Amino acid sequence: MRELVRTNDAVLITAIEALLNGAHIEHMVVDRNMSVLEGSIGIFPRRILVADGQLDDARRLLEQAGFAGEISRDGR
Repeated sequence: MRELVRTNDAVLITAIEALLNGAHIEHMVVDRNMSVLEGSIGIFPRRILVADGQLDDARRLLEQAGFAGEISRDGR
């Protein structure tokens, strides 16, 4: 899996998840449970990962939806 987005914005994560689900792109949100450690103040970013073979499709989808600025540059 490769990193598509890294953000602290819970609303953005929900919107991107909805787009990926609608396009049947395999993904997962990691670091969601970090709030237990941080005390729910939102300092640790959450990451959306997508399957290696679907990374280009996911990037294209986000660009078309107007979220190009949210895409991780390095694709870790």
